[in-house]
Amino acid sequence: MSTDFQSIPLIDISPLVAKCDDPNVAEYNDVAQVVRHLDQACREAGFFYVKGHGIPDSLIKKVRDMTHKFFDLPYEEKIKIKLSDATGYRGYQQVGQNITKGVPDIHEAIDCYKELNKGMYGDYADPLVGSNKWPTEPLNFKELMEEYLILCTDLSRKIMRGIALALGGPVDVFEGKIAGDPFWVLRIIGYPGASLISDDGLPKNDVGCGAHTDYGLLTLVNQDDGITALQVRNLSGEWISAVPIPGTFVCNIGDMLKC
Repeated sequence: MSTDFQSIPLIDISPLVAKCDDPNVAEYNDVAQVVRHLDQACREAGFFYVKGHGIPDSLIKKVRDMTHKFFDLPYEEKIKIKLSDATGYRGYQQVGQNITKGVPDIHEAIDCYKELNKGMYGDYADPLVGSNKWPTEPLNFKELMEEYLILCTDLSRKIMRGIALALGGPVDVFEGKIAGDPFWVLRIIGYPGASLISDDGLPKNDVGCGAHTDYGLLTLVNQDDGITALQVRNLSGEWISAVPIPGTFVCNIGDMLKC
């Protein structure tokens, strides 16, 4: 097995998307092929593109366009939904507030989480209790993002069913009583593309987000077309660019899924 991958694999998951809820899903040859590709990609790279995912390109583009419209607003407008501990750590983060390994990241973001009631997951989850903070401008921002969230959550479930089969388990091993109540995170991120931080005591930096691993099971990334920014490091320490491919999501597995 090679761990010094030089490119990120592209997987057509349409057979899995179409048949993952079929009780006999593991018996289909085309699904088995998708499962083999997922298995190899997760073991060798931890990253892969997916096409044939079933989410309309028109919706994906609307999400990007709406995101740009929000980040183009004046700071005074964006800060109306400012993130704080009082908001359950939901809302707007200005450039430099997100820290990776002690260095401020050069991006701004809206952080959203599954909405929680007090005691829903015990005392440990209480700091995240609350509702998401959606801007009133641009119009219909909340409605669009919630529609998108439903589709992305379902797509993640379908991909995780393929990964479950790749691990040799039942197709629904990540569901049911053990893991049937998924906790999702949505980060809507804008990258200004230049260092804007000069406050005393903060390192200057022009990296949108520092090197890191994600803490969950699976991440879907909706990149702007025509801008190559995301990179993945192989075990030799080489950074491999995840060049945007129209009509795809970039996926990566997180710390919870690593063996």
